[in-house]
Amino acid sequence: MSSLTYDLTLAGLSVGSAAALTGVGLIVTYRATGVLNFAHGAIAMVCAYALRQCVVEWGWPLWAGAVVTLLILAPVMGVVLERFVFRPLSVLGGDPAQTLVASIGVFVLLVGGAALLWGQGARDDAPELVSADPWGQLAVVLVLAAGVGAVIRWTRFGRELRAVVDDRGLAVLGGIDADRVAAAGWAFGAFTAGLTGVLLAPYVRLDPYGLPLLVMEVVAVAVAARMRSLPVAVVVALGVGVAQSQLTRLHPSGRAEPLLQAVGANLFVVALLVACLALPRIGTRDALPRTATARVPTPQGAWIVAVILFLIPLGFAGSDLHTSVQVPALGVVLLSLVVVTGRGGQISLGQAAYAGLGALFTALLAAGRFPGLPRLPELTALALAVVLVAPLGLLTGWPAITRRGLALALATFAVGVGVSRFVFAQPYATAGLSLDRPAGFEGDRAYYVLELALLTLALLTTHALRRGRTGRALAALRDHESGASAAGVKVPALKLLAFVAGAALAALGGGMLGMGLRAFDPTAYDPVRGLLWFAAVVVLGADSTLGALTAAALLVGLDAGARGGVAAALVGVLAVLVGRFPGGPYEAVRRLRPGREARLTATGLRARRRLQQAVRTAAPPTADPGTARPGTPRRADPDGAEQGTPRQSRPPTPHAADGAPAPPRPPAEGRAVLTTHHLQARYDGFTALDGVDLTVPPGRITAIIGPNGAGKTTLFHCLAGTVRPSQGQVRYGNRDITRLPAHARTRLGIARTFQQLAVFPTLTVAENVRVGAEQGRTPDPAAVDRALRLFALDGPLRDAPAADLPTGTLRRVELARALAGTPSVLLLDEPAAGLDTAEVTALARILRALAADGTALLVVEHDLDLVADLADVVHVMTAGRIIASGPPAHVLDTLDARETAV
Repeated sequence: MSSLTYDLTLAGLSVGSAAALTGVGLIVTYRATGVLNFAHGAIAMVCAYALRQCVVEWGWPLWAGAVVTLLILAPVMGVVLERFVFRPLSVLGGDPAQTLVASIGVFVLLVGGAALLWGQGARDDAPELVSADPWGQLAVVLVLAAGVGAVIRWTRFGRELRAVVDDRGLAVLGGIDADRVAAAGWAFGAFTAGLTGVLLAPYVRLDPYGLPLLVMEVVAVAVAARMRSLPVAVVVALGVGVAQSQLTRLHPSGRAEPLLQAVGANLFVVALLVACLALPRIGTRDALPRTATARVPTPQGAWIVAVILFLIPLGFAGSDLHTSVQVPALGVVLLSLVVVTGRGGQISLGQAAYAGLGALFTALLAAGRFPGLPRLPELTALALAVVLVAPLGLLTGWPAITRRGLALALATFAVGVGVSRFVFAQPYATAGLSLDRPAGFEGDRAYYVLELALLTLALLTTHALRRGRTGRALAALRDHESGASAAGVKVPALKLLAFVAGAALAALGGGMLGMGLRAFDPTAYDPVRGLLWFAAVVVLGADSTLGALTAAALLVGLDAGARGGVAAALVGVLAVLVGRFPGGPYEAVRRLRPGREARLTATGLRARRRLQQAVRTAAPPTADPGTARPGTPRRADPDGAEQGTPRQSRPPTPHAADGAPAPPRPPAEGRAVLTTHHLQARYDGFTALDGVDLTVPPGRITAIIGPNGAGKTTLFHCLAGTVRPSQGQVRYGNRDITRLPAHARTRLGIARTFQQLAVFPTLTVAENVRVGAEQGRTPDPAAVDRALRLFALDGPLRDAPAADLPTGTLRRVELARALAGTPSVLLLDEPAAGLDTAEVTALARILRALAADGTALLVVEHDLDLVADLADVVHVMTAGRIIASGPPAHVLDTLDARETAV
């Protein structure tokens, strides 16, 4: 081995060892708590600064500073984060969105705090804890990985750790101290982060932004290991480190030389892109920053105040006016997050990349350096830059089609880091660029007026995407993606629309920001800024345009009027509070004043009485709601569990009143039949459906019953299009629809409801129903009003937010939304769940009327009394097969006889 190759290998092992430490810490924290710690890099940076403070500033011995930093400060930081930030979320079973925002909030808080405490300048005098010889670092990594692996695999603590991650509540019931396990995981993860920081600091610039981003780039190591395998993480880290070091000896020539050199110098970023975009997904739990309650309306006069505040800078002069120029531009960038995250419910941590591309393209077009295009006036260049950047939104929009939650967050972050490293940081793209303001708007005051005009245009665009049919569809996507698809919303196309529109707005704001500063500054669009912007928008109201403008003013004003880092620290504190208090900062303030109780005003009391009266009079009275039907004992479902629901009775039905079934209804003419042929479905080797043949004829009510795990839900999903079978066909009339997605089936006339409610809480009752009518392309304009009247949802309930309604009412809202699309086939998954006796009676009458009108109904229901009352045909499933079919009386009597024999 040549001397150069050997030296480069040693250098690569040094870098790879630090990356392996990061991977080990991230994996241990994830396996102990289920949280991918976005603050890992920030903890590394704080520990590096702390060691430098002890050794360089205070003159401590290196060993003493290392002990305090690594064995006291780092573990204590981990325990504090677990105790006061993430434990409340785990105990309360909080929305994963809150965990993600809290993690990013900790990152932003530590970065802002470090900037306040140590300044934003780079330091090059960090002490060297371990010699440059990589063998010592490698030994540390291997010993740590082997020790942690042994603890997880062979010790009681390791078994407890795995149990806590799988099901914290069940682990606690089993006697495991989940808090102790999680605290230990966070302490060790913080220790590895601190060790990574102090090892890297002497060889890279130490500043509040650079080191955290460098550590976050190597998260690819943990993702490649599926957040589970420590050996894989170590091998990948060392392999990428050595490969990156060896690539530095290559000197390509030609036009591709700068790009190839950039790839060779940033191989961990390439690995991050591959791991997040190509490898199997991790963290598939839904982590959308969704609001669980109805949207709070903007107070009256708030926009008037906002307009006045944005006009005040016109009276400024000098540096104050020059600083104010940044606010409208940043406001436009943050409006892009309102569209993507607030309205569309999609995580986007890479908006800074699109803002930077907008500024870069504007500068290139205005300078005549854009390939194939002449020099353009600044305003024309800005407009064309927006058009060019908008399609690039597919870089994050396309992965969003199949990803959500943590997987989507990592994918968008990876794109942002890739654009920053391979475009903004490369001289071939940005060297010698300057950016002037448009002719006639060179002065700060004139340019501020132009910015206000462009901001108004952006607000109108955002308003258009938050209102009307598109706005309702986006809100449905945000609130419940599966429910939106079942309502006919084209979920993939809508996600792409959100990301493309968000990229266009970010590009517009980025170009405005560049022209305001009269330069293209790559540091203004680094990925850390993207995290800060995301956190700021979420904590001040992700779906609020006014909140985005407020965030822009705070971010610019605080850092301009005080020491840099104040804005980041404040946003970090608010983001942590969003995780600590699910209701956000307002909830924190409210809890500080427990003596004050919310009380309804006189108008509110009258409205509540009208709502209660409307609900009571909605359903027709029953003959005797307090007694069971004579001669009809309570049946047990096929898995032996008695159906003890709040409903005590069922009214007599036309085909069961005299004890004999009525003649079957004639099939509806001109309606297609939904059928399955030899349907099979498997999950990880388990057969959920095994050759199921089913017919759902029009004008009939078909029921499916069976024990838990029989395959009923899987069959239902295959019919609805949310699961694709491994073999067999689903046909609608003469058309094979096996591969059609759920929204396409809805538009064919196949609607469904869910066992777990699928309503859109931020929309009103009428808007929920209107989504079903609009996306189902119902030609009848009266379909919404008819569905509302049918389920007694008109009157005061019509405009009530869905988030404020009880379960029984929400079940009716979901049914009304499904019927508003005038479906030919209606798939009902336990439609009576949560309904009282009167509501079930009304529901039964509606379903019979629908069947009499020719609609095909398929009902999955555990309440066998309801099945006996409603169904024309009953199918019994077990072990993925239909084992019995026929009229309900015959099938249910056979089941009763089998149970008696047993």
